[in-house]
Amino acid sequence: MSDVAPPTEPARFWEDRYRSSTRVWSGRPNELLVREVAELPPGTALDLGCGEGGDALWLASRGWRVTGVDISATALERAAAHADAAGVGRLTTWERHELGVTFPEGSYDLVGAQYLQSPVGLDQDDILRRAAAAVAPGGTLVVVLHSNWPSWQLTPPFQVAFPTLDGLLDTLRLPAGEWTVVTRDTVRRPAVSPEGETGTRDDHVWRLRRAAGLTNAPGR
Repeated sequence: MSDVAPPTEPARFWEDRYRSSTRVWSGRPNELLVREVAELPPGTALDLGCGEGGDALWLASRGWRVTGVDISATALERAAAHADAAGVGRLTTWERHELGVTFPEGSYDLVGAQYLQSPVGLDQDDILRRAAAAVAPGGTLVVVLHSNWPSWQLTPPFQVAFPTLDGLLDTLRLPAGEWTVVTRDTVRRPAVSPEGETGTRDDHVWRLRRAAGLTNAPGR
């Protein structure tokens, strides 16, 4: 992200980001999402910040009915095209939202927010509380976030939120007794800079399961 100067408007920033390349991401699913949900039975899923659809397509390939959400119309167009090409278009729906301003309706068996971190216009705390509120009773919330800058990034190029493991749980304000923390983990993975320098990056991952049989949504 550091190669694009952040403008004031988030939509413009992300449109510029996607239009700067014919493909921004690898198309592969996030391995931490795969680790956390591979054994879950398919149902309905909400993928927040879906980008070009890598996670959503993987979920759809396993039988999930997925709603992918992103701020970039270009990213969503690519995601829809990739879904059709992969033969899972009928299991995917794509919605444009500037999260923090608008949010998809409904409740879902799985809500995922992978690397929902941005240098511009992102109320991360509010969005993640809304994400928790969108989890159906008995459903699952998976959040994956970078916990710091990569090892080679000695000078941060912009400000971004790096919540701690406990800090995120405090931020969610989940009612006591309604949720179980299944995973609360930090994973160090190899990473390569745009210039080819090798290093590492630490990611936090949380998986939370909402109790079944509830009728009220989690507090925000």
